Amino acid sequence: MSTKAVCVLKGEVVNGTLFFCQDSKGPVKVTGEVNGLSKGLHGFHVHEFGDNTNGCISAGAHFNPLNKEHGGPKHEIRHVGDLGNIEAGADGVAKVSITDSMISLQGDHSIIGRTLVVHADPDDLGDGGHELSKTTGNAGARVACGVIGIAKM
Repeated sequence: MSTKAVCVLKGEVVNGTLFFCQDSKGPVKVTGEVNGLSKGLHGFHVHEFGDNTNGCISAGAHFNPLNKEHGGPKHEIRHVGDLGNIEAGADGVAKVSITDSMISLQGDHSIIGRTLVVHADPDDLGDGGHELSKTTGNAGARVACGVIGIAKM
């Protein structure tokens, strides 16, 4: 039995749709497309709240139920919501295809009801040496966000 979720991203310029699928207790596959980005890498994180009442800022910090430092998706030490970067081409489109074992669509680490945020700048994955590297990856402004909801099967 698989669980499915969807997120519609909205920003002033950036938008997109992402789909999440998890078979039983396996990893979550994230697919979709984000449009309107500048060429290059953009931080891609699940934030703690599904609240966009004051734009993307209402989503709070990265989803971090284990109280760890920020890292990349392949790092042992990372926030649950640290999904690294997505990369946009010259056309401003980022095709997303990520598989992650830390996030879940069920249980304690469920991301359903939380906000997915796309950032203006690259996530340094905690290795940048900047004062924000170990908390946010120094990924800059929030250019689009959306609440992750249960998808129609």
